[in-house]
Amino acid sequence: MDISGRTALVTGASSGLGVDFARELAHRGAHVVLVARREERLEMVADEIRRDHGVVATPLALDLGEADAPARLHAMLAERGTGVDLLINNAGFGVFGDALDIDWERENAMLQLDIVNLVRMSKLFARDMTARGFGAVLQVASTGAYQPSPGYASYAAAKSFVLSYGYALDHELRGTGVSCTVVSPGVTATEFLAVSGQEKTWFHKLTMMESADVARIGIDALLARRGSVVPGWLNKLACQSHRLNPRVLSTAIAHWAMRN
Repeated sequence: MDISGRTALVTGASSGLGVDFARELAHRGAHVVLVARREERLEMVADEIRRDHGVVATPLALDLGEADAPARLHAMLAERGTGVDLLINNAGFGVFGDALDIDWERENAMLQLDIVNLVRMSKLFARDMTARGFGAVLQVASTGAYQPSPGYASYAAAKSFVLSYGYALDHELRGTGVSCTVVSPGVTATEFLAVSGQEKTWFHKLTMMESADVARIGIDALLARRGSVVPGWLNKLACQSHRLNPRVLSTAIAHWAMRN
């Protein structure tokens, strides 16, 4: 899929994977719309992308965790006459801790962003893509989507939703010129652990991948219109093994690997 001159919308674009998704898309000639809460960080990323890749980079400061944010963003871009050809649904975060002890307000905010607003973004922008007969959506899940994860009970379950939803959406979009790809990263060198509140474990140190490598693999899969991809051979092996293991065993393994 040639995306030179196309427009990509990247959420969570002020740090980590969001920045590297934007860089990768710009490297391939796409203009980028960058959305996140931190305006100053967004401006810095946009300036870098314009300088290094010579494409249009538009920063939009918006909290996508707010219930009406997807609709406001969609309306804002429509008013500007900006058509989105590629949607990178990257915004999200995790919360680490025992399920009964996690603060409900924070957990609810995570579920709103990781599930509800992801679906809303997909519906709004993929409808426009199908009307034009061209486009692609990248949903960012996690290797946690492949097994229950004590300590990340709600987060892993949310990513299981993203994985299942992405597969179903991709099937429904067949024949429209639009596709949906799910990328399921494992441990990645981003701000994720600092935000979730978890210490780095031996498992993190063993399997951690660089954000730029994960982004490149995800964009490669998106442009090849693959249904899903798990970056990293250790992550692929783990996800495949969980399909063969009883859920009780997979849950115990996840707890062992992720405990502080």
